Amino acid sequence: MTVTQPDVSVIIGAYEAMPYLVKCLQSVEDQTLGPGRIEVVAVDDGSTDGTGEHLEEFAERSAIDVTVIRQANSGGPSGPRNIGLDKARGRYVFFLDADDHLGPEALERMVAMADEHGTDVVLGKVVGVNRTAPKSMWDKTLPRTDVFSSRIKFTLSAQKLFRRELLTRHDMHFDESLKTGEDALFTMEAYLRANGVSVIADYDCYYLVGREDGKHATKTGGYRLRFDSARALMGLIAEHVPAGKRRDGLMVRPFLITLLPQFGPVFLKDDEEVRRDKLALAKPMIDAYWTEGVADRLKVNERLRVNLAGMGRADLLADVLVFLKKKKAPALHVDPRSRKAYLAYPHFRDKEAPVPDGWFVPTSRETVTIDSFKFAPAGRFPGMRTARRMARKVLGPRRAG
Repeated sequence: MTVTQPDVSVIIGAYEAMPYLVKCLQSVEDQTLGPGRIEVVAVDDGSTDGTGEHLEEFAERSAIDVTVIRQANSGGPSGPRNIGLDKARGRYVFFLDADDHLGPEALERMVAMADEHGTDVVLGKVVGVNRTAPKSMWDKTLPRTDVFSSRIKFTLSAQKLFRRELLTRHDMHFDESLKTGEDALFTMEAYLRANGVSVIADYDCYYLVGREDGKHATKTGGYRLRFDSARALMGLIAEHVPAGKRRDGLMVRPFLITLLPQFGPVFLKDDEEVRRDKLALAKPMIDAYWTEGVADRLKVNERLRVNLAGMGRADLLADVLVFLKKKKAPALHVDPRSRKAYLAYPHFRDKEAPVPDGWFVPTSRETVTIDSFKFAPAGRFPGMRTARRMARKVLGPRRAG
């Protein structure tokens, strides 16, 4: 008897997932793709709340081909996902978290998109339920794009459709040594290796659910794990992309999303030992991967914080953070000689602090949000009659410092 290959293997790693698992599985059963075109590989990672039992009951009654694996707790999502991936038979795989659920047409639309355009990864629009979800990449549907010419680098969660042949060809698995950010590493590698990526922005494919008990995996883990994640992602990007503009564009993601939050408001609450440790952990990454091209893509306060962290100047960094905490807008300074504009955050042209002017030059996008650049009639701009004319000129070539 010939066994038909399913179109999609839905891989579910589940740990203490009740009652969210009920809706999760129901959403798979409700897929318009049809039960004969789907298989489920579910791994119960040592749950004690009835998760494993519910998975087995589902397997017994569902028209979908369901494989349930029960094991001792592995300590993270990577192990269960890897087991599911090795068991999968589908042309595509989709990693579905047991807390979340799918829109009814999600798998059908994603498979059709990949088949029609020959792409290896498909992103279906994600919406948040009691939590925030990424938004910037859902402006429009993109039948075929890549990680360099779109915003997809800002969604590196694993909840996407992957062509299984791509994963098996490159022996891709989740890094079980990472306790956070393992999905970012996996997804970025898939983006970089993929023969095209598709984005579905006109249908809500995936519902990202915030648990009322606060046990969502992304909320756990100490700060050292975040540095491990940033280091791994930066290393992967450097391994696959030569130095230059394309690498700089991707490096924005780990610097902005993973590293920089460690030098945000939480840094003011850290004791001196933790501050020293964070600075020591960040320095090798900043030395290796922080370039003018990366710096130019960040806002002034972001660029300033990374630079100060790289210098090991916790004292100057704290001053900037206190300023940001007060939610005060920095003064706009236009140099009368160079005609360059600067945002005067703490330590701008401070003779006691070795902080270059270039760190304070705003990006062109940043000026849109600065009141001083929302040009008033001539004579009303603070200290400048020719503000409109000058503003077009002052934002010339920028330097990281």
